[in-house]
Amino acid sequence: MAALLGLVAFFWPFLVAPGKFGSHYAPPLIFGVLLVIVLCVVISEIAEGGINSKALAMLGVLSAVNAAVRPLGAGTAGIETVFFLLVLAGRVYGPGFGFTLGCTSLFASALITGGVGPWMPYQMFGCAFVGMLAGFLPKATGRREVLMLAVYGSLSGYLFGFLLNLSFWPFSLDPNSSIAYLPGLPFAEQFQRYLAFDLATSLGWDTGRAVTNFVCVTLAGPAVLTVFRRAARKARFQAPVRFAGRGADRGDATG
Repeated sequence: MAALLGLVAFFWPFLVAPGKFGSHYAPPLIFGVLLVIVLCVVISEIAEGGINSKALAMLGVLSAVNAAVRPLGAGTAGIETVFFLLVLAGRVYGPGFGFTLGCTSLFASALITGGVGPWMPYQMFGCAFVGMLAGFLPKATGRREVLMLAVYGSLSGYLFGFLLNLSFWPFSLDPNSSIAYLPGLPFAEQFQRYLAFDLATSLGWDTGRAVTNFVCVTLAGPAVLTVFRRAARKARFQAPVRFAGRGADRGDATG
């Protein structure tokens, strides 16, 4: 449900025409619904055993770390330092954890830096998708895993920019422009216009983010993955208890 809401929030320009609702009332409404859904994601993960009290503590710690690390990059030339932790945490702790971490990290960062605005729910969704998709990556180990995560981190830099541009594209250009949003166009033509807009306005910025993600995951990935997995192992309350029947015990004793 959370992922579906995010897709609708981003891709509505291809479905309906922009109006007062889309430009003024949608962001706060999306933000309110997003907070409720994030809470539901956490509760469902707790109910299924995916998140326990120690994992919640880890979520809080990583959210604080990401909020503190993000201003170091400040987005200059596309350099963003918040994404590589989302990729690594989503890989180790799963898609539900990655989705929630993306939302809480951006929320905490916005409160610290004063970056609260109509763009915030879209940034939260964008980072949530980055963390969630990392949890769905195929199995790999060693250098192959680090390389896979580095490549994904690089691609996620472009994915984040692609999604965020959708949030303001319908309102940012003169309708007479060849890359502007025009209501009523067929999907293929509308999408071509958006691709041209994305390439023309943010390709360089997204490339800086992609390179930063690749370098950070490559350099820090092995150590951070080891720390995360060690923390995940130690977070277990106790070893699973297994019961065996008396017959099995006697057989083992006589054997």
